[in-house]
Amino acid sequence: MRLMLLTAGSRGDVEPFAALARHAASAGHEVFLGVPDNSGVELPPVSRVPLDVDFSQLVADQGVSAVAAARAFGSVIRPAMGRMLGAAVRAVLDVRPDAVVYHPKLLTAAAAASAVGAVPIVVETVPTLTPSRAFPMPGTVSRSLGPLNRVTYRAGGAAAGLFRREIAEALAPLGRPASPEPSASLIPVSPVLLERPADWPATTTITGAWVAPSEESGVDDELSAFLEGGPLLYAGFGSMAAGDPVARASAVIAAARAAGLRALIATGWGGLEVPPGARGDDVFAVESAPHARVLPSAAVAIHHGGAGTAHAVVRAGVPSVVVPFIADQPFWARQLHERGLAAAPIPARRVTAERLAHAIAAARDLQPATTAAAETMRHEHGTARALEIIEAEASDA
Repeated sequence: MRLMLLTAGSRGDVEPFAALARHAASAGHEVFLGVPDNSGVELPPVSRVPLDVDFSQLVADQGVSAVAAARAFGSVIRPAMGRMLGAAVRAVLDVRPDAVVYHPKLLTAAAAASAVGAVPIVVETVPTLTPSRAFPMPGTVSRSLGPLNRVTYRAGGAAAGLFRREIAEALAPLGRPASPEPSASLIPVSPVLLERPADWPATTTITGAWVAPSEESGVDDELSAFLEGGPLLYAGFGSMAAGDPVARASAVIAAARAAGLRALIATGWGGLEVPPGARGDDVFAVESAPHARVLPSAAVAIHHGGAGTAHAVVRAGVPSVVVPFIADQPFWARQLHERGLAAAPIPARRVTAERLAHAIAAARDLQPATTAAAETMRHEHGTARALEIIEAEASDA
């Protein structure tokens, strides 16, 4: 099978696709992987497809707040989306795959797949496309609306409407293509974090997380020595770069010291910045570090609640303190807290050393539940289940 995988976004959007690409290639399929530039993810040795967009640069240009995004929409976001959507169409036309498995941001993927006779399969890295009464669309409202939860999913279609012009321009080489519904929707999420709603159609499947086989990713000697130096707190906010990163890092370090923990600070795309006065033998700062290597040494993890990070922390058996910023992060923060895997979330704008210290103490009491959840998650085979569905869909087409 010629399989094209197309994803867009930050590290948490790229890592699942990279894991699936690696698994599909090992199963003998010819795999083409389209990813944004500078994702920070170690990619498998498969054919690469450039998508002509750099999400790290987009964040640098606009930040992560809704206000900043609105200001940058016409000058930054719209042109970047146009380039990416056009690149996706050209890639599908060039490769002519049997199946196109795509992230929801690739708004032209289904039509391009249809134009070459490929099966379109969407990947809900966050469950935002399949309406449910069980919970509102992540990224919309903060609490359940009961029977009205399904209404919130209309927001996804409204968002796509913002890029009508870019979609039309990208699809112009295809004439007047059909825009089919995907034949299946795959959700690379662990049932540990999300129970399948009873009102979802059979075409939507929670597969389990897509994780590449664990490899001993290298860390330098200095970080390795720090990891072996006793109990520590891990803090990282990934691609989030809003607010005052110095004040936020200072609060994290003060809270860690109050809890008797050393602090490993992953500065990411700018969400944390360690001031000179807060440095010491008990603080180690890196831009990023492999989760599989560093999280098992942590007693607690403070993070933004991105889907990928939430899974990595639970898989490592580490209780969380979640500081959500935007989009789906409050949803995952709520899921972790309701399952006894995290303290009550602290909104990014309300982070203080005192609040973090209380949350760290509460999180450490959750260790037994987190250990049990980790054991369950480690026995999932999400990539294998996803590939089975893709193979079946392609063979039935």
